[in-house]
Amino acid sequence: MAAGGRSWFRALALGVSFLKCLLIPAYYSTDFEVHRNWLAITHNLPLSQWYYEATSEWTLDYPPFFAWFEYTLSHVAKYFDPKMLVIENLNYTSRATVFFQRFSVIFTDILFIYAVRECCRCVNGKRAAKDILEKPTFILAVLLLWNFGLLIVDHIHFQYNGFLFGLMLLSVARLCQKRYLEGALLFAVLLHFKHIYVYVAPAYGIYLLRSYCFTANNADGSLKWRSFSLLHVTLLGLIVCLVSALSLGPFIVLGQLPQVLSRLFPFKRGLCHAYWAPNFWALYNAMDKALTIFGLNDRRAGSRISAYCPSFCDSTGNINLYFHIYTGPRGFLQCLVLCALSSFMFGWHVHEKAILLAILPLSLLSVQRAKDAGIYLILTTTGHFSLFPLLFTSPELPIKILLMLLFTVYSFSSLKSLFRRERPLLNWLETIYLIQLVPLEIFCEIIFPLTPWKRQFPFVPLLLTSVYCALGVTYVWLKLYISVLTERISVRPKAE
Repeated sequence: MAAGGRSWFRALALGVSFLKCLLIPAYYSTDFEVHRNWLAITHNLPLSQWYYEATSEWTLDYPPFFAWFEYTLSHVAKYFDPKMLVIENLNYTSRATVFFQRFSVIFTDILFIYAVRECCRCVNGKRAAKDILEKPTFILAVLLLWNFGLLIVDHIHFQYNGFLFGLMLLSVARLCQKRYLEGALLFAVLLHFKHIYVYVAPAYGIYLLRSYCFTANNADGSLKWRSFSLLHVTLLGLIVCLVSALSLGPFIVLGQLPQVLSRLFPFKRGLCHAYWAPNFWALYNAMDKALTIFGLNDRRAGSRISAYCPSFCDSTGNINLYFHIYTGPRGFLQCLVLCALSSFMFGWHVHEKAILLAILPLSLLSVQRAKDAGIYLILTTTGHFSLFPLLFTSPELPIKILLMLLFTVYSFSSLKSLFRRERPLLNWLETIYLIQLVPLEIFCEIIFPLTPWKRQFPFVPLLLTSVYCALGVTYVWLKLYISVLTERISVRPKAE
């Protein structure tokens, strides 16, 4: 990135960091107490008790690297307010505690900022533009750094997704730069920070196998089977084993691995989160509730579909993708998004925030091709709108609407300007669907609270939001899946 590029990138990064500081006094969710409790657990208790401590209902349920991350933060936290590190101080929220935890998220976002900068370097620079505002790298930087969903989830609702997505995007950048071992190492580390990223592990595994373990292609771009490198496979295996040993080794020695895994994968929580994520299960549950009236529902079907759909979508897709798609960075990103969306659509106990796992990498594709830009606009608008119920307090209503409006208007205007010489990004049906989000929000936030149904049916706004957004997310998943498969099958493989 040239000197001029560094200056505008710094301005964007500083601007969004300042905005994050302004959001410090905003509402925060129970996740604030979750992380305060984890600070206290890791600071006061020996390693052997971290995954057994249950004074609070918010027990430690992230992988060991994140526990060590909390342990490191706790040794800074004690200088702000030692009382936040008392395990028994449930729901402790002193002013110093709020400032420390908010600033810890802002500070660790430095990794995300660096990762975005590296991703911008990987963007295809064929589209020259005199105006910096129309350059793909500038647009991508804004779409990532100022992402609406990431802002409200981390800096209002409260989580550390920016830091974690920083690891993921940096691994993506390294793979795009053909620094395969670095990319593999970063992703392996990421999995031991937060295990939700296992959703996209198939994309990483097959791409590394296709692009790193096989060292050559035939003249037509197809795979040369004899080029398989045992050394490269061994190096990748060593990275995975060493990172896993460093993370889980101490618990294996203590004989606590089953306890750790039971915390990481609490299947007893049920198929769906209380806040329905806008996926297949939102549509299934709505239909199930409707059919219950007529006694026609079958609850066993949910378990069967949840067990088989994610693996089927990933396996059938990736068998084909192995031979036809994983031939370059864009193919890798397409498949990463497909893995994320497939798991979001059919996974067990999916949280609504997991939609960001597909939106952020799709941002990289959106500035490179008009077709991907259209898909991005539908997914990001629908996915971000589905996060609105996370912020249910009155003071945050104008904040979320304003931030969503600004980000959405910029996304549409910048991508439309970037691809103004090509076909329209959205068709009329897609446009109508997105416009209907406006009356839906007016009904949920203004009209419904004034009706007598509010007390008897308080879940209606969330139900309508999840189901309507599920239609959009499902449409994007189908459109992207069909588009990728037909595109790659109809064209002979070639290096990108």
